[in-house]
Amino acid sequence: MTQVIGFRPTAEDERIISSESKAGETRSDVLRRALRALSYESWLERARADAARLSGENLGDEKDVW
Repeated sequence: MTQVIGFRPTAEDERIISSESKAGETRSDVLRRALRALSYESWLERARADAARLSGENLGDEKDVW
């Protein structure tokens, strides 16, 4: 079952939706692309945090388990 989400775009939201729409895309398509971009941005932020946390790790210092 598809859930409907209400959205009341501001004038700036309307401008962005209009300017970022590709040929043949619906407003829903544009918003879906935006949600996917937001999800990717969050993933990238987590990946960068992991990389920073692990930057000092040296696997050469680990004992071989085989």
